[in-house]
Amino acid sequence: MNAVDVDTGGGVGGTGVAVTAEDHGSGGSPGRGSGNGRHSAGGRGRLMAGLRRRLVKRRIRIRRTRGRRLRRALVVLLALLANLVGAAVVAYHLTKIPEPHPETAMQSTVFVDDHGDYLGRRGPVDRQEIPLSQVPRYVQEAVIAAENRSFRTDTGISPKAIARAAWSTVSGGGRQGGSTITQQYVKNALLSPQQSLSRKAREALISIKLDRTRSKDEILRGYLNTVYFGRGAAGIQSAARNYFGVDAKDLTVSQGAALASVINIPSYYEKAGSDPKVTAKLVDRWEWVLDAMAHSGAITSAQRAAARFPAFRFYPPGDTDGQRQYLIDAAASEAADRLGITEDQLARGGYTVRTTFDLTAQDATAELAADGADKKTGEKTGERTAEEKAAEEKAGGGKRAEVKTTGDVRVHTAVVALVPGDGAVRVLYGGADYAGQPFNDARDGAVEAGTALEPFSGMRLLAPLTDLTRTAAPTPLRLASAYATAAAHGVYATPYTVAKITRAGRTLYEARPRTRTAMTRADAGMITKLLYSGADALPAIHTGAAGLRTLWQTAYDEHLTLTVALFAEHPAKGKKAALPAPLPYTAGNRSLSVSEGVWSKIVGSAEGHDPAAEPNPGLPTGQTKPILATR
Repeated sequence: MNAVDVDTGGGVGGTGVAVTAEDHGSGGSPGRGSGNGRHSAGGRGRLMAGLRRRLVKRRIRIRRTRGRRLRRALVVLLALLANLVGAAVVAYHLTKIPEPHPETAMQSTVFVDDHGDYLGRRGPVDRQEIPLSQVPRYVQEAVIAAENRSFRTDTGISPKAIARAAWSTVSGGGRQGGSTITQQYVKNALLSPQQSLSRKAREALISIKLDRTRSKDEILRGYLNTVYFGRGAAGIQSAARNYFGVDAKDLTVSQGAALASVINIPSYYEKAGSDPKVTAKLVDRWEWVLDAMAHSGAITSAQRAAARFPAFRFYPPGDTDGQRQYLIDAAASEAADRLGITEDQLARGGYTVRTTFDLTAQDATAELAADGADKKTGEKTGERTAEEKAAEEKAGGGKRAEVKTTGDVRVHTAVVALVPGDGAVRVLYGGADYAGQPFNDARDGAVEAGTALEPFSGMRLLAPLTDLTRTAAPTPLRLASAYATAAAHGVYATPYTVAKITRAGRTLYEARPRTRTAMTRADAGMITKLLYSGADALPAIHTGAAGLRTLWQTAYDEHLTLTVALFAEHPAKGKKAALPAPLPYTAGNRSLSVSEGVWSKIVGSAEGHDPAAEPNPGLPTGQTKPILATR
């Protein structure tokens, strides 16, 4: 009934109900899906809208707080910078300028001859400190042009160079250059060469402080006195001597520019002058330095145009062993005594010792004595030639017997030349090779006198010659000073080898002759008259001997006294001591050759010049000192 009613009686309503029921029955799912889709789309829209609202609010909030956040960031940054600056200021004030390294403060002492020619040096480091006033301005400017062209105006550091070095250290790159002269001085003289950020930072702080507390000239002086130039030379003074054989004050524009160019790579450029490839590279750098000097006005265009690459001394230089060390030994001992210091203190003190020696005459003496001095000879027999006999008679005043020497015999030659009435020693030849025999035969060797002192016999001698005639074996130096007393009319002058001692341009000692009367003028004249041999020979000559073992020859006039001593020995072997040996028959000829050769080398005058025209305050009135032919 109900079903019928639903099916047949529903009419329109039934139909509607049916339709509705069908709709809701069979189309239920689509109907719900469509309704839920509309609801889901609405949810997503609301979500997106919410997100957009939040983004808009955030943007608004960001815009509103941007200024505040920027201010906060700026405050943090400023605080960080303030802390860094504060730390730097504190570090700057706490940083002390250290004293130079002991090795950079060390200096050597240089010895020169009477003309200023280089003899050699003593000391652990080849360095001599000089004031900036002794470095020509153009040499200073050459170094600035080569190493740091902004030196006169910078603050002591190069920020770019520091940054470059720091990056190189961090990245493991190679060593970077470009430091200022101030930084180089700090690194070389005050700090270690270690490459690290902390050391670089300390270097910068010290450089700034150095630049603010010291003048540019003070910094440049320190740099020039410590920078390494190669060839073992630290400082401009030693470099000038090692490369060109002159003092720094005498460097030319070309030489100064060449030394400035060497600083860049000293271990490489030190070979310039002997290695063509190195020389060519240095010439390029030298021209670059000169161009910079001309551009800055340090030199004129005319000076630039006239510049020629200078000739370097040969490298490596020869050693100074040989016989020059005999001279240095004598002068060093005397110089230390005059200054009241030890020889070790002298060697490390940076002194310049001007000696009384004539290096040209000394070298000539060595050459003349080389044929027989300090050389071993084997067995010698045979007849002498007529020329040898005549020369020997001239030298010794008589004939020497034929001598046969067996076994090894070492012949020693000692030569002393000094100025009568003054005491200045011009030649002191004590041996041919210091390395083989450091003992100085001329200064310290006791040579048997024999008849060498006969002219003084029976005369009243005063100190310091009082016991001269009782001396069995005087040193050649003492015997020469005795004959020099006769040459100076009885005035004894203490022999000396040091004329002047300076340090950093300041004179510390200057020699004055120390004289006293040691014999009467009449006795001195008698000796001279006895020995005078005529106008065709040396003014006064005496030859003495001790048997066949020694041979002495002394020649003198008012200007020079020259003594040559020869003696021979059988060298020591094992525990067997050296023993005297007879001289070879050529000894007389050799003695005469050395004596005449050295005399002519030292005493002489230029054409038209009278040796008596040069006064000598250390001699009696009217007496003169010798004019040296090598001057």
